[in-house]
Amino acid sequence: MAEITTYDYRIEPQDVDFTLRASTSSIINYMLNVAGLDAHNKGFGVEVLQDSSFTWVLMRFSAEIERRPEQYDKIEIDTWISDFNRLSSTRNFRMRCGDEVIASGVSQWCVLNMETRQSVDMSMMREAHDKFIVNEPSPIAAPARLRAIEPTTSISRPVVYSDIDFNRHVNTLRYIDMMFDTLPLEVIEQKERIRLDINFLAEARYGETITVGYTDEESLRKFDISADNNKMLCRAQIEFK
Repeated sequence: MAEITTYDYRIEPQDVDFTLRASTSSIINYMLNVAGLDAHNKGFGVEVLQDSSFTWVLMRFSAEIERRPEQYDKIEIDTWISDFNRLSSTRNFRMRCGDEVIASGVSQWCVLNMETRQSVDMSMMREAHDKFIVNEPSPIAAPARLRAIEPTTSISRPVVYSDIDFNRHVNTLRYIDMMFDTLPLEVIEQKERIRLDINFLAEARYGETITVGYTDEESLRKFDISADNNKMLCRAQIEFK
């Protein structure tokens, strides 16, 4: 029977913010790096898919952060696949510092045809995944399906070189940084425990203009992020506990 896999890391100086704790985007980056590494180690990493002009794409993600680790803290990240079907694969994460669980995540992925930019039926990968599915539930609730909002505030900026990843679209972490850029510094400093949900709807490509629209409710900030011609890119929300 498949088992949970664990990877060891250390919080490096480039991953902390002005509080000397790992930023939220860095915490999620560690999780996504583990997803790529574990897929590679199990034989269905992005380099294998690219031989057929396919790639992994993140559809939805949720994370709950209880405590942000400090610079040079040693952490362990557990990861496992709990579900796989022809439309999506669910990969889970649990970040630990010693015996303390400090963050957890649930990610849902699809496979994209890099030429047509359309998702594909993943049934051909079923056999490769079946032996790695772990009989362990997700550590937190799956990503919420988010509804459109009426933003009260918005900011815009172009998509530039540093936003683009190997799939030639805006990287997940850039969206998270854009959302946190709308927060007052005192909120980031004082509100350490959060839940983040994000739904990806379309790709943003180099040269487009991104608009980050948001509402600011008590303990909850909701986002609609769009591109040119009102193309909705993603919806997200940050809940402060």
